[in-house]
Formats: sequence, structure tokens, C-alpha cells
Amino acid sequence: MLVVNTDGPVTLVEVARAAGVSKTTASDALRNSGRVSERTRKLVTSTATRLGYSPNASAQSLRRASTGAIGLHVPEVLTRSEYYMSFVFGVVDQAAERNYDVTLITSKHVPAPGAFHRVDGIVLGDPLETDPVVRGLLGAAVPTVTCERFTGEAVPSGVVRSDHAALLERLLAHLRSAGARRPALLASSSTTDWGNRLQQTFRAWCGERDLPVLMREQAFGSSAEVVRDNVRALLAADPAIDALVCAPDGSAVAALPVLREAGREVGGDLLLAACVDSSPLLHSDPPITAIDLHPRAAGAACAQLLFDLLAGKAPEGTERSLPIGLVERRSTTRSSTF
Repeated sequence: MLVVNTDGPVTLVEVARAAGVSKTTASDALRNSGRVSERTRKLVTSTATRLGYSPNASAQSLRRASTGAIGLHVPEVLTRSEYYMSFVFGVVDQAAERNYDVTLITSKHVPAPGAFHRVDGIVLGDPLETDPVVRGLLGAAVPTVTCERFTGEAVPSGVVRSDHAALLERLLAHLRSAGARRPALLASSSTTDWGNRLQQTFRAWCGERDLPVLMREQAFGSSAEVVRDNVRALLAADPAIDALVCAPDGSAVAALPVLREAGREVGGDLLLAACVDSSPLLHSDPPITAIDLHPRAAGAACAQLLFDLLAGKAPEGTERSLPIGLVERRSTTRSSTF
């Protein structure tokens, strides 16, 4: 039985789900436009009436005439994340080519119902299941594209995703070939698809090799001090750890002082790697091995998919893949003294 959210106004996504159609089809049916059969139009209309759905008048007007802008939402760690800044530039690059503006939608405040309809479509970078703004955006009457899948119930119009499981397995194999036999993972929160897949992959990899799952999870966007506390806890729990993989952006560099305090030599008796590459990793001592997520290309791919959806060049529910890679540096190359 379908359960409709009663915490606020009924959304277009809920109408579409109840009628068994896509969000785009539901929108076309309610606006009496597009290639929608009369039977489907009546079904959607009656479903909307039954659920008490009230379409946003300004949104309908804007959908008939382009606003010349797309929306962009990223987690509130934007100001201290090189990854998200590069992602934003990728979105802006694609928008500029089409003479579109980009409106940044932050998580500071949850806008009132209908406030999301000043744009033609929305890009969501790494959407958090716990973010109320994300849930509202995914229910808007405009196309939405996410970078990675949303782990909640709402369904975006399109998704751009990468094979993070394969790259983590490749990184772990690299560490093992360098002599690591007891790796640990400083994990990112499972409230994102990315964080969830990394945790699942690490558990499975350790299980296949009969290794203990040495892992600690930390909240998305945690401070450097939280990172250090978690690294200390991992080392205290198992002093035999000989490799540390840091998933959260910036956490590998934050871990370095703790590792040195513990008398560990990075690239010597302990190998260190990161799941998100950045400039500080290249310039640290030693330079730290990392997975390159190509954030600017990810932002561009999300914007490209959104514009393809708006132009009718991609169907609702399109998923596209973005290749990512591994950059090996001295932090995972053991010195000759070990």
C-alpha cells in the first residue's frame, strides 16, 4: 500500500508514484501537454485530486518558458572541500556554454513549498538522505539529476555515477601487493550512496580474505579533530594495522599528525591512501595515493544530462557512467628499511 507523506504538501513525485508513471509523465498530464494518452491523463488527474495535490502556478508558467537558469545543490561542506568546488565549476562550464545561469541552493534553510521552481532543472551533488532540502528538490516539478544515487525513496530524473566499488578493490589490491596485510578504513557516512558502497565493498573484501573488518564511520563533513580521534581509536583497537584508507575528503592529510605521534612511518611500516584526491595530498610528505573522482568532469556530466533531459534527448530515469582512476604515490610504496 502506498504511504503518502503527510508532513507537508503532496508532491508531484508522490502523485507519479501513486499513478504508476514517471514524474515527467505526471507533469505533462497535469499541464495537458506532451505525448500523454487520454487514459493516462485521466488517471494522473484523478490521482492528484484524490491525494490533494495542488500544482504550483509559477512552476507551470516557468516550464512553458525557460527561466534561463538551473539550480545546483551540494552539501554544506562546499566552503572547505576542493572536490565540491571543482564539481561546481564543472556544472558552471556546461551552463555557460548554453548561456544559462546557475543558482546555488544551500542547506542553510529549508525553502517554503514552491520556492524550488525558479529554475528549469536541478543538479544535486552527492545527495544526503538526511538533508530535507534534497527531499524537497527531488519532489519539485522540474527534472533533477544526482551525482550518485539517492539512498532515500525519492527518484531523480537522471543519475551520473562511478564504479567506486571497483576502484576501492583496486586500491586494496595495490596495498596488498605493497605488503599490507591488516588494512583499516576510516569510512564516510552511509547516508550517501558513495559512503554506503565503500563500506560494503570493504567488508566484502575483508570477508573474502578472512580479515577482521577494521573500520570506523564518521559523519559527513566532520572536522579534522574528529578525524584524528577516529584514527587514534583505530590504532588503539588494533596496533597491528599496517594500512589506512581514508574515505572522507581531507581526512588522510588530517590523519598524518596522529600517525606520526604513534611512531608510525607513512610509506614505511604503515601505508596511507585516500578515496578522494586533492591538491594537499599531492603536496604532503610523503605524497598520498588517492582515487581521482574527476569532480569537474562529474559536475559537467550531471549538467549535460540535465540539459539533455530538458531538450528531450534523454529519457526519464537515464543513468550515465563516469570513469574514475587511481593515482599511486609514495605513501603506499614501502621504503627499503621495512
